[in-house]
Amino acid sequence: MSFQPLWPLWVVIVMLVPVGYAVALAFLRPGRRASWLRRAGVLAIVVLAAAGPSVLEERATTARSTINVFFVVDLTGSMAAEDYLDGATRLSGATADVVQITEAFPSARYSVIGWDSQSTVRLPLTTDANAVISWADTATQELTAYSSGSQLDRPLDQLTQAVTGAAERHPEDVRLVYFLSDGENTDGSGSSADAVLATYEGLAPYVDGGAVLGYGTDEGGPMRRYDLGVDPADSEYITDVDGSVAISRIDEQTLRTIAGQLGVSYAHRTNPGNIGALVGGVDAETIVEDGRRVTSVYRPVVWPLALVALGLLCWEVVALAGLLPPARSEWEEDQ
Repeated sequence: MSFQPLWPLWVVIVMLVPVGYAVALAFLRPGRRASWLRRAGVLAIVVLAAAGPSVLEERATTARSTINVFFVVDLTGSMAAEDYLDGATRLSGATADVVQITEAFPSARYSVIGWDSQSTVRLPLTTDANAVISWADTATQELTAYSSGSQLDRPLDQLTQAVTGAAERHPEDVRLVYFLSDGENTDGSGSSADAVLATYEGLAPYVDGGAVLGYGTDEGGPMRRYDLGVDPADSEYITDVDGSVAISRIDEQTLRTIAGQLGVSYAHRTNPGNIGALVGGVDAETIVEDGRRVTSVYRPVVWPLALVALGLLCWEVVALAGLLPPARSEWEEDQ
């Protein structure tokens, strides 16, 4: 039991003055002590009710939560490797999945974080699904001349800021993260096997679902350069330091590690479509039953006080009725 004043505290304090005065009168007038104590009791109950005696209750809200979808898309040069379906690039498969996942959540909010040599928010949280689709239709790999390798933890800071910020603003919302990459980690001197990456584990408590999606093959594929003013179809292939055509290969081990850190599933994507397993298990109504929809409220408990006050008032009416003179006809008869 706690008190949550129904009126401002100063009002309650002011009401205590007449209560105290009434109690004083009760003892100063022995002949009318019972009457004044009764009236003081009524006033005391009113003051107590105004103080708001309450009990704490947990209630579930009925409003449906909004789904926030965060896309983290690898735009490094290796995503241009031509080992996706029918020799298409990995990036074409990733952007196709972005479009289909967006269409699977038509009433959600979406954000896109693209990363290559740098990580940037390409699209802050928005309800405009067409903006996401437009971005996916025009997304390109980074310029080859400015490439500085791949680092799978490069988007971690941007993703952390986006997801935790959304959680602080709307803790009741559902947050999904889709991480799309080939998993290759090269910084110019090391490879995935040598990489020591920052962990995504800190984000797990804020992530309700999603997936890590991997693109590419173990055999790997060549990558065309991307240069301004040059048609990608006519671009030369990227070469190694020895002049041979460079081959990029998927690193599923690293991708599975990131999926485990985020607490989501991993899926190797070899063709577009069949995204049911990636979005089918997402139910906002079910996910939010983890307690974020339960709110604590104080419920005033004044009805017992009202019953006591009613009893005292009835007693007061009966007492006053006994003090009234008899009806006129009866009084005249007595005369």
